[in-house]
Amino acid sequence: MSRSSLPPIEPTKTAAGIALDPRTLERVIPESKRSDGSVRKQLKIRPGFTPQEDVRLFRGTKQTQMEANALPKGHIIGWTPPPSKEAEPSKPMSKSAKKNAKRREKKAEEKEPAVKDNWEDDDDEAPATPAIPAASPSSKQTAHSADSAAPDPKADATTAEALSSKMEKLDVS
Repeated sequence: MSRSSLPPIEPTKTAAGIALDPRTLERVIPESKRSDGSVRKQLKIRPGFTPQEDVRLFRGTKQTQMEANALPKGHIIGWTPPPSKEAEPSKPMSKSAKKNAKRREKKAEEKEPAVKDNWEDDDDEAPATPAIPAASPSSKQTAHSADSAAPDPKADATTAEALSSKMEKLDVS
């Protein structure tokens, strides 16, 4: 006896819960347990009977063809994804092409966005000198210790003047 002739151990059920009994090959609703622990009996289904849950909607030939050719949800007609950069340089670049590519990269590095996308990115681009809080009277002591532990001893005079003018504006007595 080959394995393909045997019915499956866990038969597939229809929407109404009807399954094929593996022993008798009849259509049945298998026995199940209720929430109180009692068991429902297995119910036999008459041959040819189809419950309302299992009845499919009628689809004409044009409807089925339209559904088969339908675009996926959210698809934009005519849109194609941009080509990957790996596919572009298939042949080696000439000297002038390499030079132009370097120029483009340099130009892109020099150009900075006028409006930042995320305010939290400002923390990543902090100045070389540490920011000094001026909220409490003990902040003067921390400012002195921060100056002594500055990593760059050759600080620009203009940066120092700008920082001192900002501190004067922030200092509240």
